[in-house]
Amino acid sequence: MTVLELSFPAGRYHATPWGRHVNEGAVEWPPAPWRIVRALIATWYLKAREIPEETVRSLVNALSQPPSFRLPRASTSHTRHYLPFNEGKNEKTTKVFDTFIQLPENGSILVAWDVALTPAELDALRILANRIGYFGRAESLVEARVLDGITTIEANATPLAEGTSLPQKTELVSLLAPMLPTAYDEWRDDFMAKAEAALDPKLTPAERRRKLPKLPDDLFAALHADTGDLQAAGWNLPPGAAFVNYTRPENAFAPAPRPRPARTGPLLTVARYAITSTVAPSITQAISIGDRVHDALCKWSDQGKGRASVFTGLDANGKPLAAQHQHAHIFCEANGPRDSVTHITIWAEMGFDEEACLALRRLNKVWGHGGHDIRLVLQGIGQLGDFADCALVRPAKIWRSATPFVSTRYAKTFRDGRPKIDADNGWQNGSAAHDLLRLLALHGHGADAKIQQIHERERPYQFGERSLRSLQFQTGRKNGAGCRGRDSGAVFTITFPDQRPGPFALGYGAHFGLGLFVPSESGLASA
Repeated sequence: MTVLELSFPAGRYHATPWGRHVNEGAVEWPPAPWRIVRALIATWYLKAREIPEETVRSLVNALSQPPSFRLPRASTSHTRHYLPFNEGKNEKTTKVFDTFIQLPENGSILVAWDVALTPAELDALRILANRIGYFGRAESLVEARVLDGITTIEANATPLAEGTSLPQKTELVSLLAPMLPTAYDEWRDDFMAKAEAALDPKLTPAERRRKLPKLPDDLFAALHADTGDLQAAGWNLPPGAAFVNYTRPENAFAPAPRPRPARTGPLLTVARYAITSTVAPSITQAISIGDRVHDALCKWSDQGKGRASVFTGLDANGKPLAAQHQHAHIFCEANGPRDSVTHITIWAEMGFDEEACLALRRLNKVWGHGGHDIRLVLQGIGQLGDFADCALVRPAKIWRSATPFVSTRYAKTFRDGRPKIDADNGWQNGSAAHDLLRLLALHGHGADAKIQQIHERERPYQFGERSLRSLQFQTGRKNGAGCRGRDSGAVFTITFPDQRPGPFALGYGAHFGLGLFVPSESGLASA
């Protein structure tokens, strides 16, 4: 057995089958035996003329029988190019499809002929294989070598004998292959005899010779014919060639996912997206946007095993996680000249596992509520310190509201309407400020914080040139649960004794973009 290995350093194989137009998007797979033998002859002419012609002839004759192939897993892809051409004095463009086979890394094709070559033929094949520069189109850089000591291969693309039924889980493909030398001689004699019989018997011998078609003398000469000349002469099939039926796996182009190496170390906690929509939504819709992103992530994470807990906040039994508020928070940011959302940052203190990271990578669009869809581009998944341009994660001493803080409780009053004041801090029990202090105490490193409420008349939210009030924000989830007081939202500053890292989101809707705080130099006008 003679085995030739073809590998493609660029990972691509470009070749259009005989009789097909390049813009049809068809790719020859496996490579046609006709193409392989012609590539060897072309390499001999250009790079290996030290090999005697008699040796090349005998090598070509030996390799003219259909080989078997072992094909790697592959997929199809294409690029599109608009190439210029001149039509008279006008320059125009035409769209050209460049379809190719995408091969996996270290994937190679094995071509096996059931023949035993002579030492001279084997040496010639080694030289020619080592000097082939490309195979198929010029873009298909190739490295070829002869494998020694191979007695069999696990072929998955083989010739189908006439009258044989197609094996299961295979499909049929026709490949152009050279005839056997004896078959070509018989075909040529028969073709010339029929052509001569069709001529006018009154023609002189010289006229008859001029009118007879010009055919190569043997198979070796037939393999030299230029494809353009053959098509211009009206040949629908090159002399010396025939189509051979091959079987190949029916899933020859099934995508093979590349396994990701197992992650070591702590889980990633932050994913950040840029908004690329033509019409970006306003930051006032933050809770609605967060709700839609949350729904999309739950959907993408449900691959038959249930939705990821990091997005739902529920365990396998549908109960809230023991570690409360460590699941995903979805924050909208407006970092442009107006109040349009420019980024979405998703933070989960518990971290994203592999399934959650896959869902984050799949997220690229959420539906627009009564408007344009919101398109997202993932900028990265990492830790808090990996996103220096995100103000939400920077350490700061003073933090201010970027979206309204909505209390989870109701303000308490006496029967006569007087507010019930907490003697420890001076705020009305159940008010937004009182609830904020309670939540900060539960936060872990916020018990020593001091707060200040900012008046709404100052239009405290500043996004570029745009000033907003809390009443302009959506502060309720249409289909969501959660404890919510009657307050429509309030604005606060939080002051710590020293710098504390973010993000900070507290109160009702904190996991969907409400109650978000940023360092005091970001997102708000001064009080």
